[in-house]
Amino acid sequence: MHIHELNPKRTAITLILFTALIVIGLITLKSPRLTFEQPLNETIEMAVWDEGAVFPYELVDIINGSIDTVLIIDLRNTFEFAKGNIPGSENISSVELLNEENIERLEQLKEDGISVIVYANSQLEANGPWMILQQLGFDNVKILLGGYNYYKQWADNLGDSYADDAYLLGTPKYDYNEMASSTKVEDNSSSDIKATINITRKKKTSVVEGGC
Repeated sequence: MHIHELNPKRTAITLILFTALIVIGLITLKSPRLTFEQPLNETIEMAVWDEGAVFPYELVDIINGSIDTVLIIDLRNTFEFAKGNIPGSENISSVELLNEENIERLEQLKEDGISVIVYANSQLEANGPWMILQQLGFDNVKILLGGYNYYKQWADNLGDSYADDAYLLGTPKYDYNEMASSTKVEDNSSSDIKATINITRKKKTSVVEGGC
């Protein structure tokens, strides 16, 4: 004879406690703090276009205060930031970018209609953090073409950089065009076919679009 058949009260108490534990677990279960809202292929496509980017000469009106709806964030460490930075920029290192308080700050900036420009020493260094923020739904965050190194070359005559495309030079660490294509795979009876992406660069503008 099973022992609980001799003690039905103990069986009932055990079932109640077990059920209570399940209910408490469901109530206290937390959803992920961060969730991706933008598909990866869309983010990668933006990396090979000038979409989501800011030209260096567009910083002029931001630095002199003519545009007050833009915040510039320096993604480098505090040591590099202290050695030199873009005037008016705020330092949030890439390592700390996804901390809860920083994400809350970015969410508030987006809610307030503030555009954000991120930069590092080079554009390649800032690409990763920028792409992650795009996937998290921060479509108000843009990346500075050329990064800080390019900015330093033109800091005294930033407006004159309009005619210079040197920030486009260099070999990217990844083939973003190939990566974007590989994320669009269609089923076929005989084999998988990768979609082709046609890249067209955006024309330069005289002011930062969309308030940034």
